[in-house]
Formats: sequence, C-alpha cells, structure tokens
Amino acid sequence: MATPIRIAIAGAGGRMGQMLIEGVLASPALFTLAAALEMEGSPFLRRDAGAAIGQTSGILIADDVEAAIRQSEVLIDFTRPEGTLKHARCCADHRCAMVIGTTGLSTADKAELEKLAQRMPMVIAANMSVGVNVMLKLVRLAAQRLNGYDIEVVEIHHKHKVDAPSGTALALGEAAAQGAGVKLAEEAVYAREGICGERKPGTIGFATLRGGDVVGEHTVLFCGEGERVELTHRAGSRRNFAAGALRAAQFAAAKRIEGSCGVYTMEDVLGLAEV
Repeated sequence: MATPIRIAIAGAGGRMGQMLIEGVLASPALFTLAAALEMEGSPFLRRDAGAAIGQTSGILIADDVEAAIRQSEVLIDFTRPEGTLKHARCCADHRCAMVIGTTGLSTADKAELEKLAQRMPMVIAANMSVGVNVMLKLVRLAAQRLNGYDIEVVEIHHKHKVDAPSGTALALGEAAAQGAGVKLAEEAVYAREGICGERKPGTIGFATLRGGDVVGEHTVLFCGEGERVELTHRAGSRRNFAAGALRAAQFAAAKRIEGSCGVYTMEDVLGLAEV
C-alpha cells in the first residue's frame, strides 16, 4: 500500500484552504496533512487546522514556512502573489513540489516561478476545476473553427474577490486567442465606456461582474451572423476546485518521485494535452 502524500496547505484560514483541509482529512489513505500555513498576525494562527470544519487534525496553523515545507512533499498554495513567490523560493530550496492556484500573478511573477520550477515540479492553474479545464480545451477548438466570430468573455464572482478579470477569465481569453491564432495582449478589450466606436474585428472582450456570494461563473460567447455559440461553466461550490487541486497534488508528488522538474498545467494533470 502506497504511503499517503504529505500535504502542506498555504492560506489555511481561507475558504479554499478550509476546503483543501477537509479534502485531505477525508482521504487518509491518499493524503496526510503535514502542515497548515497562514500569514504572520493572522487570527487563525495556533488554531487546529480542522477546527473550522469541526474536526481535530492535530496540526496547528503556523507561519513558519520553512518548517512546514521541510516536512511536506507537496505545498498547495491559494494565496496572493507575494506569498506564493515566498513559498515557491522555499519549496525550490527543499525540493518540495507545489500546486499553485493563486491568481493575479504578473508576467515577472510567472517568469520567476518558471525559473524556480527548474528545481522542483510545479502545477500552476488559474482554475483547478476539471470542468473548467475541459472548457478551456473546448474554447480553443471553437475559436479555431468559428473563424470570424466575435469573442466575448463574461465572468461573475463574489463581492470579496480582489482581482479582475478573474484568472479563469484570462485563461479562457488566452485559450480563445490561441485558437484564433492571435495574441491576447494585442487583442484584449477590458473596458468599454461612452462613445467607444464599433467593435474592432478580431478583438476579445471581457466583462467583469461582482456581487453577493457567487462562487464563480464564466461564459465565452462566439457571436456570428445569425447565430451565437456559448460555453458556460458554473461553480456551485469550491469543493470542485479542491478536488482538482488534490488531483494535481498527486500528479506533482509523482513527478517529484521521478525526479522531474518544471511547470505543468491541469492539461498535463488530466491528460488533455493529447486530446
């Protein structure tokens, strides 16, 4: 019988952190909660990691990153860019694999992560949902085949989300751009206001909505003459993101054992790259 993978969870006091802790504790044959991290000064520090979900894990939430990573095989990180980079540097030093679901990463952030990943395996995805990653594949295919159709990405999230458009919306826009054979950086339109003129052919528009407790909803529209194709994903719970992240953790742990390094995506985790 295989030894359970030792998992550390960064952002343990957040919504995703709690879902991940619940998922790890629910699968003792697959995973062991090795550490739970929060930022210095967090009110969650020194609490049992399972307390918020009514369980006793035996692991206290701490802010000692190096100690957590030394006793872990995979760190799952759904925090903020500055925290993710700090964790990644430490993971590289100790050859601990990483699963990163942090959004809002800059081009420079991504470049540093790619460099650090030369020393350990790292799965990076704006959205860990299996459904969303299948949708990314479908969006790319649709953009290839629906030549000349206007492409728009619409997303809505809860009122507490701090970045816009969402990382998933940007990933969907990137998939559409790849399928259409254009560069998103050159064709993206993030805002329209006032007399902005007719829609420029070939552009990819984004619309961002925020409100209430919406977990996440994304739609990509392909608008042509006389017809419209819509691809939509609606998340009713964060559990699907947690399940995908734990699946990615299994993949990353296997790569670590193989001695493989580099950046991987959920396409790699799900075997979609060959489809």
